[in-house]
Amino acid sequence: MLHSTIHRSPSPRRLLITAGAFAIATALVAGCTSNEPASSDDEGEQQAAGSSNDEMGEEVTIAWSGPEADHGWLAAINSSALDEAEKYDDINLRAAEGTNDASLQIQQVETFINEGVDAIVLLPTDGAALTDIAMEAMDAGIPVVNVDREFSSPFAARTTILGDNYGMGVSAGTYACQLIEEHDIDDPVIAEIAGIDALPLTQDRSDGFAEALSNCGEEVDNRVAAEFTVESGEAEASNLLQAAPEIDIIWNHDDDQGVGVKAAFDNAGRDEFFFIGGAGSCNAMRWIEDGEMEATVLYPPTQAADGIRLARLIAQGKGMSDLVQVAVPRRIVLDAPVVTADNVDQHMERCFES
Repeated sequence: MLHSTIHRSPSPRRLLITAGAFAIATALVAGCTSNEPASSDDEGEQQAAGSSNDEMGEEVTIAWSGPEADHGWLAAINSSALDEAEKYDDINLRAAEGTNDASLQIQQVETFINEGVDAIVLLPTDGAALTDIAMEAMDAGIPVVNVDREFSSPFAARTTILGDNYGMGVSAGTYACQLIEEHDIDDPVIAEIAGIDALPLTQDRSDGFAEALSNCGEEVDNRVAAEFTVESGEAEASNLLQAAPEIDIIWNHDDDQGVGVKAAFDNAGRDEFFFIGGAGSCNAMRWIEDGEMEATVLYPPTQAADGIRLARLIAQGKGMSDLVQVAVPRRIVLDAPVVTADNVDQHMERCFES
């Protein structure tokens, strides 16, 4: 099922300066190239940066298909895509109903292909299951922007934009090491509350955390795995607290399940540890402001918004002028910064409600 199309008649564009540029490895890019055609003297050469890509361009139809909004972060992913498209008068958006059914999502993409849209932005419910239909779109000349969950073939997407799960673990572990040093903690007890262990993203987060801790000679002493839900977070955090009478640092992978984790802490009257979260929910940021949480590590829900922007650039034949080679890169990995009391005000605007 497709939602109603978002469409506006062309009108003069106002300049939009949108925070949150793309991080490629460690480089930040915020695309802008001239929208004017090259002069005859410059034909065949790359255009130099000169004006904003946010200026009105050729109208393009961009299709979006994402997951069911059954989790705070996933709801934010969907809304970020829709909100970003509304900023551009030259985007005609075709938005499909969010779903966790791979078969339904395949049908949605088939519809987009039959409609002949100019680009498809897709967060697949299952990357492997959606690979073939994404390749069909690419073979039909429709560029696909793959968001968050990767396809199993590099030929299924023109561009892939990802959060950094391994980087989240590295950021959390590096910050834990910093806390140990700053507070001169001897023989620290470090705990981890993971998400679903069977998922590669959970494995990547745990691997990054362990790797960063090893750099300061530490390791995880107590670990449990929840299911990215409030209920499982509370249950597993309660089990952890019973198993460990004293803890110095806890990293919880997901701020949505963190609502339950925090409830378990409060119910047990335990607050002797530094509490680090993951993803960047508004709850977490409010707890940081109130001194009830030490930090959270971002996993940006703006990936879909970035996907819409990239699809627009690709469909309009534009590039990214902050790169020497301005063509939109094939793979973009966003940063996973640590949010603390020192910088929470800078990130609060983009938090998501659990």
